[in-house]
Amino acid sequence: MIIVMEANASQEQIKLVHDRLEENGFKVHLSQGVERTIMGAVGEKTQAMMELFETLPGVERVVPIVQPFKLASRVFQQQQSLIPVGNEVVGDGSIQIIAGPCAVEGREKYLEVAQVVKEAGATMLRGGAFKPRTSPYSFQGLEKEGLKILAEARRVTGLPVVTEIVDPRLVEEVADYVDVLQVGARNMQNFFLLRELGKVNKPVLLKRGPSATVEEWIMAAEYIISSGNPRVIMCERGIRSFEKYTRNTLDLSAVPLIKQLTHLPIIVDPSHGTGKWKLVEPMALAAVGAGADGIMVEVHQNPSEALSDGPQSLTPEHFRELVSKVKRMVAALHS
Repeated sequence: MIIVMEANASQEQIKLVHDRLEENGFKVHLSQGVERTIMGAVGEKTQAMMELFETLPGVERVVPIVQPFKLASRVFQQQQSLIPVGNEVVGDGSIQIIAGPCAVEGREKYLEVAQVVKEAGATMLRGGAFKPRTSPYSFQGLEKEGLKILAEARRVTGLPVVTEIVDPRLVEEVADYVDVLQVGARNMQNFFLLRELGKVNKPVLLKRGPSATVEEWIMAAEYIISSGNPRVIMCERGIRSFEKYTRNTLDLSAVPLIKQLTHLPIIVDPSHGTGKWKLVEPMALAAVGAGADGIMVEVHQNPSEALSDGPQSLTPEHFRELVSKVKRMVAALHS
């Protein structure tokens, strides 16, 4: 439930309500704004208990949260969450363009493509050091060596770096090298990993699982937030359906839904969402039109030689064209 304090509520009244909530077994999340103090109370509530808190001095009203997710809810926090990443802010109305190859394949190749996407207009770099694959015989990534290459690319380009985390035991180590920790679709409901990510002071990019409902996806974000880390960025990357012409079915209705149901920013990955490079540009533009806070696309110097996800990777030339169109579309939407 949400307890909204009166505008002139004193610190003593706020403390009284806070203490009473904890005495009744609630986990309290305090949000003090310019005009109002709001307390999110997570725990087992009853009608009688809600009525009790409404009688406490300084309380304006008690609002029940009917959804299973609490801290991610737009009811708990009306204002949009702003997630700082390096010199960028995700969720402030700007469009973040995260680009790079699916996997870090080597130092020279990665530094080359990192510089190319920066010059084309990317605001962040992506690249997998650890690559969980369907086949155990596929390229699995350079692991720690890949992390070092990502850190070097950040120093060279000045752009923040996003990479996937796959093991709860490696969270702190990976966080030392990169700016954003990505939870891949396969790990969306790896609750042990989500809890560990709630303990780090780094933004988390949470991809939607291939068979996850919107509610299940938000509940995964709730695990991270309730564990202490509110810096969650949602990422729609397509869901599994009966369609065979595309790798996944990109669910762009999730963009306005996440905006309505939560205060979390959301980006879209049209590369994994379609699996075909020719579909990346139109779906990226559609994502921007739907209100996404950014896009994540895969770019490779020579997609036919990529060690993973070549068919969905853009060439540097195609990426430059995409960035140009995204900028024109943003300008049109704000005109």
